[in-house]
Amino acid sequence: MVYIVLSERDFGYELQSLVNSFFPGQKSSVLLEEDGRESDRERLQEVSKEEVVCIGIYLGMARIRISVLASGKKNAASACCGYWKQREKNVDNRKDWHKNADKTAHPYRTYYKNELKRLLFGMLFELPKDCLPEGMRKRVPDWGTMTGVRPTKIPMNELLQGKSAEQVKQSLEQWYCCKPEKQELCLDIAMREAKLLKDVNFEGGYSLYIGIPFCPTTCSYCSFPSYPYEQFCHLIDAYLEALKKELGFVAEQYRRRHLTSIYIGGGTPTSLTVAQLEELLFCVRSHFPEGENCEFTVEAGRPDSITEEKLAVLQRYKVERISVNPQTMQQKTLDLIGRKHTVLDTVHAFEMAREMGFSNINMDLIIGLPGETDRDFKDTLCQINRLNPDSVTVHSLVVKRASRLRSVLEETENSENSELEKEAQMEQMLALSRQFAKEEGYAPYYMYRQKNSAGHFGSSGQENIGYARTGKECLYNILIMEEMQTIAAVGAGASTKIYHPEKKIVSRVENVKSITDYIGRIDEMLDRKRKMF
Repeated sequence: MVYIVLSERDFGYELQSLVNSFFPGQKSSVLLEEDGRESDRERLQEVSKEEVVCIGIYLGMARIRISVLASGKKNAASACCGYWKQREKNVDNRKDWHKNADKTAHPYRTYYKNELKRLLFGMLFELPKDCLPEGMRKRVPDWGTMTGVRPTKIPMNELLQGKSAEQVKQSLEQWYCCKPEKQELCLDIAMREAKLLKDVNFEGGYSLYIGIPFCPTTCSYCSFPSYPYEQFCHLIDAYLEALKKELGFVAEQYRRRHLTSIYIGGGTPTSLTVAQLEELLFCVRSHFPEGENCEFTVEAGRPDSITEEKLAVLQRYKVERISVNPQTMQQKTLDLIGRKHTVLDTVHAFEMAREMGFSNINMDLIIGLPGETDRDFKDTLCQINRLNPDSVTVHSLVVKRASRLRSVLEETENSENSELEKEAQMEQMLALSRQFAKEEGYAPYYMYRQKNSAGHFGSSGQENIGYARTGKECLYNILIMEEMQTIAAVGAGASTKIYHPEKKIVSRVENVKSITDYIGRIDEMLDRKRKMF
């Protein structure tokens, strides 16, 4: 157990995330210091009633103080007087950050946060492993102090400010303590993104996301709003009516803006019947005629939902990019995770799309699926290579509370050894994917990270990377990650992100997740958007 005792609430989430990245699989708790005593050692000893690591953090206007107490592995008598260290750092107080009424919007906040996280990183880096409680392991996170899901945003912003690649790299090392290989990866993707985005109208443009929350079946690892088609098909016509109403509203609100990209995701959009799919695409093209030449992606996704007739509809409405997502090419794994299609179904769907003329096809893969080894993943890559997709997106398995797979993994993989083995396998699979991409001419063009990769494995979340051949990148994927343009999102569970260029921040408007609530409360969804737009 790790306790983090704060003198005030600021940065609690970021600090806990950083601590968790050092101690994967350990529970942590953030406590607020209420009595303001000066003796950190006394205070932490009171919290430390068992073998734990206690971290005291004092946030001052001109000074940061961090104290670390570790109970050690010796005996009960020494539990509260084991490892002890305290360090202070003076910080620039010229901008009176602590006196500001709205500290969250203060320009000094980022500087203060970075100094605080860097000091905490150094303290935990120096914490001896032999002083940790029994069963606790420490790992220095590859990403350093970068705990967010969008690590490329930092180098992207610095590149846009005119900094050189070398200056950005130095910043990643000095300010964020990233390991060299992560510096290279992050900078490489950021530079590629900057090149792809150079002609995008951030302020006067927008992108459109359309959510179709239906699937042939629900995969055991899935936590997205997704409803099995057979069980909920009676709601689809009413859902499409509500969706068309929201599309019309967005089109009217943004009639003076340029549409950059359209992305229809889910769920599985091709779960719809041919007629329903045509109804949706006709509505999109009718309301957004200015999007005739913009990037248009539809996640065909599940191979068992793809037919020649549906592909013909996508062609008719000029959908240029689709995904055919196997997740794995191991039949035993497909059966285990509840994907009701075969490996041959994937091959057939992909080849059919190619024969019909689709020249930009993505394939999604997931590493860390239950029971899979690096040998299985290598075989999947070999099979994918024979199909020759235009882009490949490699995701690390994320097991969230809402997924049925979580309880299975907790029952079967709860030992320390299985965690270490799983983590090693994940890292080997990531290395295999990087090697595959390099050898086959794919370059990484966007990246994000997620918490709880394959349970609690990895240091602060494994990265998910999109690889593409030149000219086959998905602009929408970059825009949704970098948050530099408004994304108008429609449908159940959709989250609109409104970009404010003057402040360079994003505000969100959330739609309800339930299909029936979305249908019955569509006017409320429009009112939410109207207030924000």
